Amino acid sequence: MSSFRPFPIPVVPLVGPGSQPDDETPDFLPMPSDMSTYRPPVLPEPEELAAHGGAVAALRAALAALRERGAGGDPAPVDLAHLTDADRALVNQVLGEGEVAAQVTGPNGVQAQESVFAGVWRVLYLEDGHVVRDTLEVGPVPAVLLQAAQVDAATMPSPVLARPADTMNAPSLMEELVDQSRRWQPGAPPHVVNLTLLPLTPGDSLYLDSQLGAGRVLILSRGYGNCRVVDTRLPHTWRVTYFNSQDLIILDTLEVAAVPEVACAAPEDLADSAERLAEVLAWVERA
Repeated sequence: MSSFRPFPIPVVPLVGPGSQPDDETPDFLPMPSDMSTYRPPVLPEPEELAAHGGAVAALRAALAALRERGAGGDPAPVDLAHLTDADRALVNQVLGEGEVAAQVTGPNGVQAQESVFAGVWRVLYLEDGHVVRDTLEVGPVPAVLLQAAQVDAATMPSPVLARPADTMNAPSLMEELVDQSRRWQPGAPPHVVNLTLLPLTPGDSLYLDSQLGAGRVLILSRGYGNCRVVDTRLPHTWRVTYFNSQDLIILDTLEVAAVPEVACAAPEDLADSAERLAEVLAWVERA
């Protein structure tokens, strides 16, 4: 898993009703037709896996981390740097690739891929494009994504674009988002602004784009269609865009939250992953 599936959806400007030319003919977007579902990985023979102690030890550590997380703990990452290539290949085979992928762009970036065991993430840390750290991490999302978003909010340059002449609703939307961002507290429910339902002029979209910007954190959730999540200049504020199976936007939102729920593994997902990974290890031990 040294390379992950690419992000096929481009970052696009904020859009909404009123931001596109009028068309008298209704043109309804096709809705998503395919849904990603859990597919168990193709496992090696139990004797083959059992013969690779490093791979089995890493999977047992991941199971221990899942159980610690389920008990309310904050488990440390599982370091995979010491594994042989054969052990690492077997770990990759058992984990597979789940619905959610993420990255922190830049020369010292991060690539993260959720496994088929929801909440178990393979996280690669890069320096100048080279992997310098290889880990398994357990949690709703890898902590490094939230850390990078916090850095972006503190360091992204201020916008310099003047307010477009046809700006109407964007300034009030920004006031709402800034207020919600300032008042956000851990555990608070998300505050969502549905841009798709709002009348936005082209100037509104341009103004919101310039004020919010796009940070380094990109998350792609592949489920019923695709969903792209990008951090912004505003703390705890994310742009969440949903696409149908033709990669056309069907819902565009701004969300004030620690991280949007669409990108997170829920507690029940983590509990289910612990059960399924325990079954895999029990199968290996029977060999």
